[in-house]
Amino acid sequence: MNGTVLLHDGSVVRSRTPSYRSALVGSGLAGVIALLLLTGCGASAARVKGARDAVRVFERALASRDYAAACDVLAPETRAQLEQDEKQACAPALEGQGLPVSIAVRRPEVYGRQAVVRAEGETLFLSQFTGGWRIVAAGCNSQGDEPYRCVVKGG
Repeated sequence: MNGTVLLHDGSVVRSRTPSYRSALVGSGLAGVIALLLLTGCGASAARVKGARDAVRVFERALASRDYAAACDVLAPETRAQLEQDEKQACAPALEGQGLPVSIAVRRPEVYGRQAVVRAEGETLFLSQFTGGWRIVAAGCNSQGDEPYRCVVKGG
């Protein structure tokens, strides 16, 4: 499904292919990555820990095949987009995505209410909500100068 989607942080995601299983995370998140690299990630230890903990909960849920628990860590827009694209509830929809399970999670790069976490074989993007950090996009891989390609993304 081609289209433009506004994320929680105001950035725009544009899908370049008709496939709903992978989408390009738009220049908004690419800009966040560039800003993170330039600013040195001066976030507080609590914010970094919160982002890391959210990714660890997500990855542990995937590893134990507890897709309902993994869905609980998705941002509301991401969960809604996944359910809409797959035409089923989040847990079975997420199971069908074939996301990698990453045990080694590197230190999050946090700036403002956005975070990037690199793990084994993937990158995850997060936003901070009132209830804590949530996964906005998962299963993302760098495409060089192009935006990241993500298996699961917000809508």
